[in-house]
Amino acid sequence: RYVEIKHGRICQLAFLGQIVTRNGQHFPGDIDYEGHSFASFPNGLAAINGPDSISSAGLLQILAFVAVLEIRVMTDVTGESEFRGDFRNGFDFGWNKQTEEWKLQKRAVELNQGRAAMMGILGLMVHEQLGGSVPIVGEL
Repeated sequence: RYVEIKHGRICQLAFLGQIVTRNGQHFPGDIDYEGHSFASFPNGLAAINGPDSISSAGLLQILAFVAVLEIRVMTDVTGESEFRGDFRNGFDFGWNKQTEEWKLQKRAVELNQGRAAMMGILGLMVHEQLGGSVPIVGEL
């Protein structure tokens, strides 16, 4: 279940990132010292394996950042987690004030939304490789 929750969270971010960048929203400024802007790189899979893709050094930096998140941040640092995937690490955010039924319902909602996001990002990746147009996203 832990891996499913983790992949669901990652896919929710990936799906949102696809929608936002395809809508033309990019970080302002340059991504490197050579003057390449965030908007100068293509969207989707073409950003990592296309002719205008991010450099190998940039991809290594992304992988190193993900590794640091995996090892140091996205873990149960305090040992006080209530369930697998609980990374509050001492921060409450009002979770402990809720009933057990409410907590179970919210965990089920997160699990289902993660499953939907996994299917959504998979569909976007397949359509990107096939080409054409997707109703909300537009041209791929």
